[in-house]
Amino acid sequence: MIRFLILAGYFELSMYLYLSGKLDQYINTHYSYLAFIAMFLSFILALVQLVIWMKNLKMHSHLSGKLAKLTSPMILVLPVMIGLLVPTVTLDSTTVSAKGYHFPTAIGSVGRGESDDGTRVQYLKPDTSLYFTKNAYRKEMQKELTAYQNLDTIHITTKNYMEIMELIYLYPDVFSGKRISYTGFVYNEPDHEGYQYLFRFGVIHCIADSGVYGLSTTGNTQSYDNNTWVQVTGNIDTEYNSQLEQTLPVLHIEDSQEVSEPDNPYVYRVF
Repeated sequence: MIRFLILAGYFELSMYLYLSGKLDQYINTHYSYLAFIAMFLSFILALVQLVIWMKNLKMHSHLSGKLAKLTSPMILVLPVMIGLLVPTVTLDSTTVSAKGYHFPTAIGSVGRGESDDGTRVQYLKPDTSLYFTKNAYRKEMQKELTAYQNLDTIHITTKNYMEIMELIYLYPDVFSGKRISYTGFVYNEPDHEGYQYLFRFGVIHCIADSGVYGLSTTGNTQSYDNNTWVQVTGNIDTEYNSQLEQTLPVLHIEDSQEVSEPDNPYVYRVF
């Protein structure tokens, strides 16, 4: 009975996340088919466990039957109640400043750090090297670079956001001088006057390897408040960041305008 309730509860919660549109805040949407497969299998296995339980029902006492009748609906509805009552919050600059998103120093590497719960939080640069061998990663990045290295102007979209951000940090000299346009939300890092980060939260595979990705920007005549969504255009250059003690790509803004938040503020890595 317990197995049936667990499997049925998982099916109900997965279905709720899908129908409510919240599933893309937990996994890369390009892997959503895996969630559908798991949902379907959990439903089938729940039916199997229900049949087994029904066959063995006569072996239980009358008291046990009453107890099962009372507790079953409560256990079955629990996952759905969790999904309904626990809010799914869109990450923004408040999360960056208050939830432990502190950028690494020269002691570490720009790109990733270990959070308190053991998950790997990434910063600035998406890092997919963990999912390849060293040679395979180099070949994959060089292959992706060929699509952009000869372009003078690059428009960063929701689809290619993660790919280009990773390439910019891997090959800053190649992108230096190129004209870049993209959209993100503003984060004003304390004690970094004249610069504003323009970020988007991204997911590589699932929420466990998510991070905040983007560029430091400068040259903008207008200063925006945190969480303001802005579309910018400018030229990439490299500058030494004294706070992070590293040379990083910086976008020198030539044009900017405030825009509405996208329907889905998250971006995903596409291979």
